[in-house]
Amino acid sequence: MTRDDIRLLYEYDRWANRRLIIAAGTLNAEQFTRDLGGSFGSVRDTLLHILGGEWIWLAYWKDPPPSPAILSDLIARRDTLFHPDVFPNASVVQSKWMEIEKEQAEFVSRVTNEALETMLPFRGTHLKLMHLMQHLANHSTYHRGQVALTMRQLGVKPPATDFHVFLTQDFPEAATAQ
Repeated sequence: MTRDDIRLLYEYDRWANRRLIIAAGTLNAEQFTRDLGGSFGSVRDTLLHILGGEWIWLAYWKDPPPSPAILSDLIARRDTLFHPDVFPNASVVQSKWMEIEKEQAEFVSRVTNEALETMLPFRGTHLKLMHLMQHLANHSTYHRGQVALTMRQLGVKPPATDFHVFLTQDFPEAATAQ
């Protein structure tokens, strides 16, 4: 996977996240926070899980912790920053999302092919930055699916966030005419 591949993947990730958070903005506060029993309960809590993941991985990539103790501190910061009580509605989530998305886009735009090969410590082993970045995009996709299901349970049609929709509707230079 090259830097161009990662950039496209993260352009898609941002596109899909934006579509979902905008759709979540159509929910009233009760719907947004209603616990429907999923992995994270509500639309809000699942969005915060995605956002917290995007934040913590970005922080990790920018400054990998040299020890597990520092990683514990980073996890504690994430849990405080993205505590559900701080986010009563979708507009507050969207505001924080835009802030993190901007920082992430700057990081992704500067990543090089060489940097993608960097080995980072992770759970007693080392993984390439490229693979950790792929993991995050997959993580977000997985949980966007959970948000879509929760929105359907609330009677709201979620937006399409499939990669092929991104490529054909919003990134037409990736598609070729036959």
